[in-house]
Amino acid sequence: MADVHVSNHPLIQHKLTLLRNKSTEPKKFRELVREIAIMLAYEATQDLAVSPKAVETPMGPAAGAELQEHIGLVPILRAGLGMVEGIWEMMPSAEVWHIGLYRDERTLRPVEYYNKLPVAPTVQVCLILDPMLATGGSAVATVDILKRWGAQRVKFVGLIAAPEGIERLSSAHPDVAIHIAEVDERLNSIGYIVPGLGDAGDRQFGTG
Repeated sequence: MADVHVSNHPLIQHKLTLLRNKSTEPKKFRELVREIAIMLAYEATQDLAVSPKAVETPMGPAAGAELQEHIGLVPILRAGLGMVEGIWEMMPSAEVWHIGLYRDERTLRPVEYYNKLPVAPTVQVCLILDPMLATGGSAVATVDILKRWGAQRVKFVGLIAAPEGIERLSSAHPDVAIHIAEVDERLNSIGYIVPGLGDAGDRQFGTG
């Protein structure tokens, strides 16, 4: 069974509605992507391992917890870049590794053009960041890259997914949890999510 987590948080649903609006300008669009990404990352990291840690408060000792897993943020260029900043503010010790993939518009298959991962894994948990899980090709290719690299745990964090993309990613990598804000109706004939929000990269960077 697919490990899919669709947020029902009212703030996420409100902000996603603003994000979809074709009248939303790039500056506001980027702000919304950042804000939604923070909330989705919060939900996606609820199972991180911690160990007990005692601290001294001004009023005496207190029992606390300390993260035991190092986190890597892996935005898929270029649309995934807009999700990094907010999540990084929430977890400033996270490492950020970029993977560049573009979709061949003729075949709808991903083409890798950039990969700066270190020789060996330096984190225990990788969060793949991409606003749209459409055909699923880029997500599957990124998981393939990370697993060959030796990543122990991989999760996908996105804004909107098509059922076809969820099926493809879940079939190829059933161990990868998918955290998204909404599952839309379908893909159209050119591989775009319907109703979706258009091209997330173009709308963020004002290039559409």
